[in-house]
Amino acid sequence: MVYDSDMYPVQFDVEYPEIRNRLTALVRLILAIPAFVIIGLVSYGMFWLSLATALVILFRKKYPRQWFDWQVEVNRLKYRINAYAGLLRDEYPSTDDEQSVTLDIAYPDSAQLNRVLPLIKWILAFPHYIVLLVLGPLAFVVSVIAWFAILIVGRYPSGLFDFAVGVNRWTVRVSAYAGMLTTDRYPPFSLDE
Repeated sequence: MVYDSDMYPVQFDVEYPEIRNRLTALVRLILAIPAFVIIGLVSYGMFWLSLATALVILFRKKYPRQWFDWQVEVNRLKYRINAYAGLLRDEYPSTDDEQSVTLDIAYPDSAQLNRVLPLIKWILAFPHYIVLLVLGPLAFVVSVIAWFAILIVGRYPSGLFDFAVGVNRWTVRVSAYAGMLTTDRYPPFSLDE
């Protein structure tokens, strides 16, 4: 995907569903267990891959394309699973189809990569971690409220939906900055696009 200079190089969105499946919402966490097992197994080596990526950026000032593609695809699956478990979508998460959850991350330009930042990005992201420590539990509470709303009226309240998607957006941007190391551009303190 091509980004203009005003857009953050990590874009995340979830389509708002009008009609919801009350039955699957009732037992969603049980249905999501196999997906959680799959993402747990697939993402086991992500930490080590991030460390290896940091070393390659430090010494070669390059992000290996295959490593980037792997990290992006694993994160796409992870956020499809998050959307399913968090009641944002009813479709069971696909391992390869985008479905209605969009995650686009721009491949980093080697000329713009800073060699030293991968060593300290995790420290620079601490203010985001603190905010996300507050927003994460709030997003959980929103999901519980949405669960009751879906069971009673068959809809996820749109304001709560936007908040939950925004927390996921913020989280993936911080992850791309400090964990995946795909951008040197500091993540915005915002739930918005």
